[in-house]
Amino acid sequence: MNSLGWALIIKRGCFCSKETLTISGTKYTIKDRLAQGGFSLIDLAENNITRKLYAVKRITCHSIDDQNIALREIENCRRIDSENVIKVIDYELKGSADIVINTTSSLYIVLPYYKNGSLHDHLQMRAKRQDHMPESQIMQIFLGICEGLRAIHDAKPVPLAHRDLKTANICLSDSFEPIIVDLGSMTQARLQICGQSEAQRLQDEAEERSSIVYRAPELFSVKSYCTVDERSDIWSLGCVLYAMCFFHCPFDPIYEKGDSVALAVLSGNINIPESSIYSQDMHELINYMLRMDPMERPFIYSVIEKCHDLIQKLEGRV
Repeated sequence: MNSLGWALIIKRGCFCSKETLTISGTKYTIKDRLAQGGFSLIDLAENNITRKLYAVKRITCHSIDDQNIALREIENCRRIDSENVIKVIDYELKGSADIVINTTSSLYIVLPYYKNGSLHDHLQMRAKRQDHMPESQIMQIFLGICEGLRAIHDAKPVPLAHRDLKTANICLSDSFEPIIVDLGSMTQARLQICGQSEAQRLQDEAEERSSIVYRAPELFSVKSYCTVDERSDIWSLGCVLYAMCFFHCPFDPIYEKGDSVALAVLSGNINIPESSIYSQDMHELINYMLRMDPMERPFIYSVIEKCHDLIQKLEGRV
C-alpha cells in the first residue's frame, strides 16, 4: 500500500461530487479531492452539522495484512502527543477485506484540514519568485518539525520512526506551524537485522514506503547484519532543511534527470550551492544531519540543541 503524499492537486474546473459519508455516526459532504495515490485518497469534507472542514483519508484494503497496516496508522497516531504531529479526529473501517474472494474494505480517517497546504506547496510557490525565506523564519519552522519528530522518536512503549519525512508530508497550520502528516509509513524505529532475508524485507519496504530522494543511504542497500534506528529520519530531516533553503531536496535534480538517485545518495556528495544566501552555521547544520554513516548521525535531541544555538545567534543573544 503506497504512502500518500500531501501535496495538493491543483484542479481546473469544479469537483461536482455531492457524495455524503457517514463515519462513526457523523455525516460529511465531500467538497473536493485534495490528493490521490495508489490505494488511498484524501478528500475535503464538510461536517454536515458544524460545517467545519476536514480532510478525510480513504484507504482501500485488499487483504487482512493491508487492513492491519492501515489500522496501524491510527494506533501510532494515538501514541504521539505533539502540536507538530497530526491527530486523528475519528475513523471507521467499512467492509471486510479478503484476498481469496476478492473483496476489499475501506478505512476512513477524519483528519484536520490545513488550508495552507504543505511545506512543499509553499516552497514551490516561493521558488517561482526565487523568494528565499529568511534564515530566522526557516529556523523557527524547522524547530517545530524537529519537535514533532522528537515526539515520534520518544513514543512509548518503543520509539517510532516516520520513515517518509519530506516537505510534502509537512503541512502548515493557520499560524504557519509545521505539522508532520501521513503516518502510514511509520514503524518501530530500532531494528536488528539478522540475515539476508530480513535485510531484503526492510529494503523492499523502504522502496515501497520511503520517497526515494529523501531516503537514508542505509535503506538503499541494507546490510545483512546491522542495526537501523530512528536516525534514518535525521537524514530525511537534513534533506528537508536543504529544501527549505534551496527549494528542492539535494537529490531532486538527479531524479529529474533520470540518473540513479541510489548512486548519488551512496556517493555521499552533498553540494551546497555557491550562491547560497545562508550562513555557514546553516550549511553546517545541514551537513551535520546528512552524514553517510547512520551511527555517526545525531539523534534528534542534538539537532534541536543546535537549532536553539543557531536561533540565539540569529537573535543576537550570542
